[in-house]
Amino acid sequence: MFSTFIVLSLINPYRVEESEENLQMSNLHEGQSFFEMLGEYILAGFKVAIIVAAMLIGFIALISALNALFATVTGWFGYSISFQGILGYIFYPVAWVMGVPASEALQVGSIMATKLVSNEFVAMMDLQKIASTLSPRAEGIISIFLVSFANFSSIGIIAGAIKGLNEEQGNVVLASV
Repeated sequence: MFSTFIVLSLINPYRVEESEENLQMSNLHEGQSFFEMLGEYILAGFKVAIIVAAMLIGFIALISALNALFATVTGWFGYSISFQGILGYIFYPVAWVMGVPASEALQVGSIMATKLVSNEFVAMMDLQKIASTLSPRAEGIISIFLVSFANFSSIGIIAGAIKGLNEEQGNVVLASV
């Protein structure tokens, strides 16, 4: 998650003004019993879990829809290339520069693109299907690449979770994306 914030701050730097620097801590839970506070935090955690699940389902559905659309359109011309396949061609040079053999760079590039566009879990499922065909070097490189949580769906998950917990601060996060 922290790597997502780092990438986000590089893409769209956010400057804090002096008037915004002073944080005021409010006494939100003053006078509440332990169980009232516990109930609030449990509900907030459940809300975040639902937001994360909804974002993951949404991004996975988006990738599936794009794959179907691209396969249909390219099928009209006698080819069947998915959205992930096209991204594989785009990420081919990146995989090759990272040290993946040229014969495997297209497959690895496709998995890299899948990870960045959707998330690492979807990419790991795709990797599992082709792992036996990859060299140990390519498998090691793509495994290390898949470890981080820096991808577009993570930005959406973070923004959605913050907005779900605090509407005002969520709008600040969404405005900076």
